[in-house]
Amino acid sequence: MQDFILHWGEMGNKWGTNRSVAQIHALLHISPEPLTAEDICELLNLARSNVSTGLKELQAQGLVKASRQLGDRRDHFHSIRDMFDLVQTVVRTRREREYAPTLAALREVKTQAATDATPAAVLKRIDDTLETMQLFDDWYTDIDRIPRGVQLTLLKMGARIARFIPKGKSKPGA
Repeated sequence: MQDFILHWGEMGNKWGTNRSVAQIHALLHISPEPLTAEDICELLNLARSNVSTGLKELQAQGLVKASRQLGDRRDHFHSIRDMFDLVQTVVRTRREREYAPTLAALREVKTQAATDATPAAVLKRIDDTLETMQLFDDWYTDIDRIPRGVQLTLLKMGARIARFIPKGKSKPGA
């Protein structure tokens, strides 16, 4: 349990969140029962303010939910239990927070660059970047709209289809 929490915490830095937030999520993810903020403080040896801030961040991302238990005034926190839902939530959140603003910025830059003295080669590079990123975003949006069962089938089919594609060195831009 400790190794998982420590690893998840280390990965948090790479995922763009701080270590303690990632550790709180890891603990809630593997905990069989919802935990109070006090439980989390004790188990992870974190300050109450740090846990409160981390829980608010995780709730804002949709990764953690609070619930109440009869006879207890405290909130009890739990992570999304279903891994498919968890991954979808992470991808959606990151898309909204990182990918969509980049697409919007590229559109704005492209519009501005078309009317100023931006060299043609730079304008083409911006356009190519926007076109490719938009292609991936459209693909994601299309996939996200279809039912979960179909998504799982497509994921499994992708692995099978890949077996038929010749293996070799792929060239960038090919």
